[in-house]
Amino acid sequence: MRAKLREHSLGLVFGLLFLLALVGQALVGHAQFNAEQLTDGLPAVSLLRYVTSASFAADVAENWQSEYLQFFLYIVLTVWLVQKGSPESKQLDEAGTESDEEQMVGPHARPGSPAWARTGGWRAALLSNSLGAVMGVIFLLSWLAQSIAGVSSFNERQLADRQDPVSWAKYLLEPDFWNRTLQNWQSELLAVASMAILSIYLRQRGSPESKPVGAPHRATSLEG
Repeated sequence: MRAKLREHSLGLVFGLLFLLALVGQALVGHAQFNAEQLTDGLPAVSLLRYVTSASFAADVAENWQSEYLQFFLYIVLTVWLVQKGSPESKQLDEAGTESDEEQMVGPHARPGSPAWARTGGWRAALLSNSLGAVMGVIFLLSWLAQSIAGVSSFNERQLADRQDPVSWAKYLLEPDFWNRTLQNWQSELLAVASMAILSIYLRQRGSPESKPVGAPHRATSLEG
């Protein structure tokens, strides 16, 4: 059991941190929501009602969609784009989808390769693009969830202010939707750019996200 925990420690720790952060968001969000309710002369709500509300769902979904957008873009764009000196980049002369031999596809598959990598054809093509595709689908679904929960939350505020509610299609043109969206996109894109550029000159000993401490700044696609 101890060996299994160690082998999966990265995923387990991040999963635990995610749950703790989500619970923390629910608790402080609930407190803030009730404070706003009281300010507006409305009754406070229970924690259960808050975590099942459109307001909470919109807040969660808007963060998820931006995270998966970041991963989708990073996975797909790093196929073709390079950054000299960054361990987050491929070698400068390796841009592109690479050969079947380099990707261990079809006759170049190894004994432990996935079955679909050995068969070739549409199965290998699907497997070859599955990571980016799944990240892209999760992004779109999260963005859709954000828009659906967002319009419900927006309309609740509209009715509280004695204004007319809007349709889902009209909400997609509202500043509220794009403010929620773009404030998350810009932070995620800045984080990716910072990681790619700062890792050229800065190091973290022992991390696979960093070059070895003594590696030249110009060394590209070299992990510690």
